Amino acid sequence: HRNLYEAARVIHHLLLCHGRAVRACRELCPKAEIGLTVNLTWHDPRDPDSAADRAAVARQDAFFNRVYLDPIERGRYPDELVAAYGESWPEHLRDGIPADDLAIIQTPTDFLGLNYYTRGVVFDDPTGGLMRVGHEPQTGRPHSEMGWETHPDGLYNLLRWLHERQPNRPLWITENGMACPDAITDAHGIVQDADRIGYLRDHLAAVERALSDGVDLRGYFAWSLMDNYEWAYGYEKRFGLVHVDYSTQRRTPKASASWYRDLIRRRAL
Repeated sequence: HRNLYEAARVIHHLLLCHGRAVRACRELCPKAEIGLTVNLTWHDPRDPDSAADRAAVARQDAFFNRVYLDPIERGRYPDELVAAYGESWPEHLRDGIPADDLAIIQTPTDFLGLNYYTRGVVFDDPTGGLMRVGHEPQTGRPHSEMGWETHPDGLYNLLRWLHERQPNRPLWITENGMACPDAITDAHGIVQDADRIGYLRDHLAAVERALSDGVDLRGYFAWSLMDNYEWAYGYEKRFGLVHVDYSTQRRTPKASASWYRDLIRRRAL
């Protein structure tokens, strides 16, 4: 299904299932640390001096990020989202969300996981679909094989933003990485993925900035250990630190794996 009007109903029941799952986990394993992970994107206005573009950022943020966070943290859906849907906002939400639903959705958790890959640059566009938002391609920076801009400041900004929303909530970066061409050109059969090393280095520097600002970040997970099945792209896109030969299943650490190992080793000393 690709219907954005159905999506609002789906998201509500997804959040409701999340809250019920947290409660079930609490009953089964009272001492467990329980949280959820959300895939978030930082958005910047195309023209920072344009009030219309700044409003477009707020709408896109409501649509992509706060649609999940606001109900869990604040017990309501973003005003920008409800206004955009108008009369098409699901009836059972438009006329008042059942109080029991909100109580379940807001069941307390112990941490929040963050998946981050890129940012978005947006502008006000009356023809830009439900949220009236246009997306500006960024051509002046490196891009991954997914066509995503490399922008570590977006990770820093998200960490600061999440910390300011709930200062006492621990954060984990549960996914952060880059799809690269990963051609084996090394004489020893090693992928020399310098772009991925640069991506990880720059994003870990953003992590250090956030930590120095007092963000309660507990851990970082690179995506991913091995090349794997990438949603609708199948095996076409490679995110792994370890190269997988899909015809033989041979697994060979890339240059990024050695770099990452050495980084962890130095930090552990």
